[in-house]
Amino acid sequence: TKIAGVDEVGRGCLAGPVVAAAVIFKKNIDGLKDSKKLNQNQRKKLSKIIIENSYFAYGSASEKEIDQTNILNATLLAMKRAILNLPIKPSKIFVDGIQKPDVEYEMESVIKGDSLIKQISAASIIAKVRRDNLMQALDKEYPEYQFSNNKGYGTKSHFKALKTYGYCPIHRKTFKGVL
Repeated sequence: TKIAGVDEVGRGCLAGPVVAAAVIFKKNIDGLKDSKKLNQNQRKKLSKIIIENSYFAYGSASEKEIDQTNILNATLLAMKRAILNLPIKPSKIFVDGIQKPDVEYEMESVIKGDSLIKQISAASIIAKVRRDNLMQALDKEYPEYQFSNNKGYGTKSHFKALKTYGYCPIHRKTFKGVL
C-alpha cells in the first residue's frame, strides 16, 4: 500500500508562504517524529534520508494567496498542490490536523498526526527544512527582518522591525501586527 502523509509548515508566520509536503515511503525510515520536536541539525539529516527513501512532493501558497483567501484555505491549497505533485498515486492519504484538502483520494485527517503517523512526521520534516531554507534566502533580500533567525514568525525583534521599517512584499498584510 502506498500511504501518503501530508503536513504543512508556516501557518502562524507573519511573512512568507505556507509550505506543504506529501511523502510516500519507498522503505521504512527510523527516527521520525514531529519536526517541532527535532533541532535544526536533526531535521536537516532526516530530510536528506526522507528525500532519498521516499516519493515526495511540495506545494505552497504565497503570502498573496494567504491574504486573498485566508490562512486555512491557503493551507488546504498548499496541501492539495503537494498531493497532486506526487510522482506516484497514493492508495490512502493521512493529513495532519482537522481539515482535509479537496482531492479525490481516500483520505483521513489525524489530530496530532505529525506525532502518530511516520509519513506525516516525514512530511512535516521536509516541509520545515524547505521553508526554513526559503526564509534564509529571503533574509538576504530583507535583512532588517532577520528571517534567518525568526523564519517569519512573530518574534519580539520581528515586530520591532515591522514598527521601524513597515512591512515588505513577503509579509502577510491580513495578519495582526503586520500593518
